[in-house]
Amino acid sequence: MTTLFNSSQEIVFVLHGLNVTQTNRHIYFVFILILYLFTICINLTLIFTIFLEKMFHDPMYLFLGNLCVNGIIGASSFYPKILFDLLLDSHIITYIGCLTQIFVIYSYVYCECTNLTVMAYDGYVAICKPLHYNSIMTIRKVWTLLLLTWLLSWLECIFSVFLTSRLPLCGVDIDKLYCSNWAVVKLSCVDTTLNNISGFVFIYSHVFQTILVLISYIKIIKASLRTQAGRRKFMQTCLPHLITLINFVISLLFDVMYARYGSNTSLLALRNIMAVEFLVVPPLVNPIVYGINLTQIRNRVRQLFKRKVAVLR
Repeated sequence: MTTLFNSSQEIVFVLHGLNVTQTNRHIYFVFILILYLFTICINLTLIFTIFLEKMFHDPMYLFLGNLCVNGIIGASSFYPKILFDLLLDSHIITYIGCLTQIFVIYSYVYCECTNLTVMAYDGYVAICKPLHYNSIMTIRKVWTLLLLTWLLSWLECIFSVFLTSRLPLCGVDIDKLYCSNWAVVKLSCVDTTLNNISGFVFIYSHVFQTILVLISYIKIIKASLRTQAGRRKFMQTCLPHLITLINFVISLLFDVMYARYGSNTSLLALRNIMAVEFLVVPPLVNPIVYGINLTQIRNRVRQLFKRKVAVLR
């Protein structure tokens, strides 16, 4: 196969994920816009509640706020582009735009994995070592963990995007709603072994993180079952995190299975759902799960909402 493109400035990718939805695109536009605005709204509600109230400046809530910030980034990496495409007949994205979308999406994924691991560690210390919690989870350590969550994610993404940007391409057709690293790598005219190796290294590093989280939860559950107070604390703080972790891992597996083993003969709508679930479901579900399970958050949000309504009246 010969190289079709000699310069990144010449490349414009064509996204084929919306090919069969043009007849109802205005309905899809309204539905997706409402979903996006609702996702932004509920995440911002938790972020501002945690930021404005000093009672929520504990490690658990700060990590939760970070999770919501990352959820907004993940949602914003997908929704604006698809809303824009629904208004047009052609669905294209520039080379730079594609690499930027890849960077944002993958930084969201890596940051989510790392942040969930840090939250599991915080829950482990709180339940399994309660007497040493304040000495272990110092404010300096919390901010260091938050910084590392973003820094490590960005470094992984920079390395992945750099490797992808060096590949000469022999095609511009992407059979998805958005740009993904694997979709662009598959368009390459040369050997992509280095990209594949780095991809597997990053994937298995986060699989290792997930294993650490599961080990932490085995110990947390054992410690929680010993006392009624421990069981109550587990239900209020650790259960939402466990639900969030399972939700994210399952959603991400859908995309991985689609990217690696998806068939072009399967229904496009089904492939789209599998490809976007990790960008849609976790940012929407996470703040709802925490808002329902964390009594202090729920009560404080209700109070702030009532106060706002009273002011408007």
